[in-house]
This record gives sequence, C-alpha cells and structure tokens, in this order.
Amino acid sequence: MLQLPSRLMKSLSLSTAPATAALQELAAAHSPGVARVVLKKGKTQLFKDGSPMVYSGAVDRIVGRPPPRTGDVVLVADGAEKPIGWGLYNSVSMFCVRLMQLEEETTGNPSCALNVEKLLEERIESATELRKSLGLPSVRTNAYRLINSEGDRLSGLIVDVFGDLAVVASSAAWVEKYKTEIEACISKISAINHISWRPSIEMLKEEGLDVSKLQEMQPSTCPKRTKVLENGIAYVISLDGQKTGFYADQRENRQFISTVCDGWRVLDLCCYSGGFSLNAVKGGAVDVLGIDTSLPALELARENIALNRLDPARISFLKEDATVFMKSALLRNESWDVVILDPPKLAPKRKALKSALGMYRNLNSLAMRLTKKGGLLMTCSCSGAMTQSGMFIKTLQGAASAAGRRATILRQSGAACDHPIDPSYPEGEYLSNILLRVF
Repeated sequence: MLQLPSRLMKSLSLSTAPATAALQELAAAHSPGVARVVLKKGKTQLFKDGSPMVYSGAVDRIVGRPPPRTGDVVLVADGAEKPIGWGLYNSVSMFCVRLMQLEEETTGNPSCALNVEKLLEERIESATELRKSLGLPSVRTNAYRLINSEGDRLSGLIVDVFGDLAVVASSAAWVEKYKTEIEACISKISAINHISWRPSIEMLKEEGLDVSKLQEMQPSTCPKRTKVLENGIAYVISLDGQKTGFYADQRENRQFISTVCDGWRVLDLCCYSGGFSLNAVKGGAVDVLGIDTSLPALELARENIALNRLDPARISFLKEDATVFMKSALLRNESWDVVILDPPKLAPKRKALKSALGMYRNLNSLAMRLTKKGGLLMTCSCSGAMTQSGMFIKTLQGAASAAGRRATILRQSGAACDHPIDPSYPEGEYLSNILLRVF
C-alpha cells in the first residue's frame, strides 16, 4: 500500500476549522491594495468545491483601484464580497483568475496566504515528495513528470525531469512572471543540475503576452540532448523534440505492451522516438516496424536501438505518413499480431472535435484491418476534447464496423501515476489508451 510522507499528507489536507475572515484580515493588514474579483450569483459553490479556473463569465465585478494587472494577486469573493480564496489574475485570458488557495486552507496554513513565493516552495516540495513516494526517480526510471499543472495545484505549470535536467513548460502568464522564483525552487532539488524553460507560445498568446520576448536562447549550460532510463530501457532525448522532448505519460502503457508481444510481429504507428517499439522488442517481439513522419524523431529511434544493443534485424523504422503506409500495406495483404496507434493531437480544441472524430475513425478502421484476427490493437488519443467527450470508445466501435471487424476492450488506461488529475478540474484528463482484441 502506498505510504505518503506525513508532510505531504498535511499539505494535501484541508483545515477542519470553521472558515474565518483570515484572507480579508491578511489583505487588509499586509496588502491593502489587493483587488477583489466578485463572483456572480450562483457561481460561488463551483469554486468553493475546488475548481481552480475562474472563467470570465463567472465574474460579476472587480473591486479595487487601481484595477489589477495580469499576474497580480487578487482575492476571489462571493456576491457579498466575502473572500472564498485567492489567486492570480489575468486581464486578457478567458481564465480571469487561477485559484491558488481557498479560505479554509489559509486558515490552516496562513504562511502561504497571498504569498506566491512561499506557495511555490511548498507546492513544489510537496510534488517532489509525492514522486518519491511513487518510486520516482529510481535506478530503472529517471524520466518522469514532477509538476502536472492543476493536478499539482499549480495551474499552467508543467515540469518534466529527465535525469539531471528539468524541462519547464509554461502556459500561463503568472508562470512567466514568477519564472525566477520557480527556477529557484526547482534548483533546490538535489538531482537537478540544468533547467530548460519552454514557453507554450500559442497558449501564452491567449494569455495576452508578447511572445516575441519569450523566445530567448537557452543558456549554454543547458544541454540540447540527454540520456534517460525508463523501466530499464535507455532513450536519447532531444530538447528540440515535441512537447518537453519525451512522452513520460505513456510510461506505464509502454511497459504493459512489453508483456503481450512475446513471439509476435508488431506495427508501431506514429512511433516518435520508438518508445513502444523498444518495449515490444524487449518483451520478445520477433519483428517490430515503427512508422513516423518526423525524420529527427526516427533518428533518435535508431540511436535508441544501438543504445540498448538491440538486434537491428528485429526492429526497424520507416519515414512515412501513417495513413499512406496503412493503405499500401493493405494492398500488399500485410497484417500484424499487435498494432499500436498513437497519433498526434487531432482535436487541439473542443471546436475541432467534430472533424477529429472522422479522422480517429478512419485511422482506427485502417489499423483494425491490419490487425490479424484475434490480434491486439493498442489505440490512443492525446486530445483532451476527445477523452473528455466520452466519444472515443463509440468512435472505435464505428471504426470496427467500417472495417468489417469486431473488437472487445481488454484494458483502458490513461497517463502514468505521476500525472495526477484534480477531480474538480476534469479538463486536465487528456490521454486515452485502449487495448482491443480484434476479430
């Protein structure tokens, strides 16, 4: 049974003491200029229940002169202007405030109230202790997620650790404002020697930032490449790659695929740097073929073959579009015992979901036709809009019908355990991983 450190348990729990005017008193005594974001009637309970994102449509008025600027600390209050918590303001974003603490939390932990620097120290230390309790890092795995945005109660901040290198993905204006403080907290973690800061440009545009000022050169001390271990398999990571450079979220799913490939032929579509492919070979697959359109990713994948001293006769990679490859493979009457389909984000926003449904259906229909009868298809969606819609399984059913096949679900999974999700913010759940048996 997982045993969480007592300090972590304390930080995760809320005070049971009756709510007081702690925030109001603190604001008056120490920060008299703190503005109040007053919620509309009927909207308060949603945020009292823990939803961290105060959207602009929930705001009735802002009380305070001068008005708050992006990145400022503000109180969030009910219609009677009584504070229910505090957070960080944005004058442009659809998320007007990202809540950091509720009123009752400040009663139990007043040292962090209205104090971003102190809150950062405590939340990052808490996240570090949680990963340690999950066995991360370990002698077999030193690539993992240290901070998972809302799941670690630091909305807009993601930190992935690769050996002694931390990659920070920033997607909120407040994160950019407190860059120095965040880096200072991460630098205190003993195993980390380098920090790479990667602004999420498109998201920060929506936050109202001038992104041209954010695209600065990395310090010369920060390497562009590094090597990591995941479940005993070595990988070369390029910081010029997608997202933070490596998809730690699929770690547990990659390990699972290694348990079902012994003696089988495997096709890994949209393979990136070969994570599933390498696990399949380690699990005893006799022949593995990885397909991707990115030449830099495939160069990493081929490096990983040599790095792990794998037999190149059993694993190979090909640069080609997944759809084009599948159609040509069907014309050649090819099939595989195990097919893995992990496409890029096809529905980056909810409004793109309708068109994405058709793409997911077509891709999966082709993949099912390439799967031998009785074989396995591991299919994924990293689109939050798809996962949260609940439409993925229905789409797979439609794909099976279009392919003239039947399928049963053997396993449903998501991101690895170092990617916690706040149940009051289900929008944080984005990854779907479904294992099908195809007939």
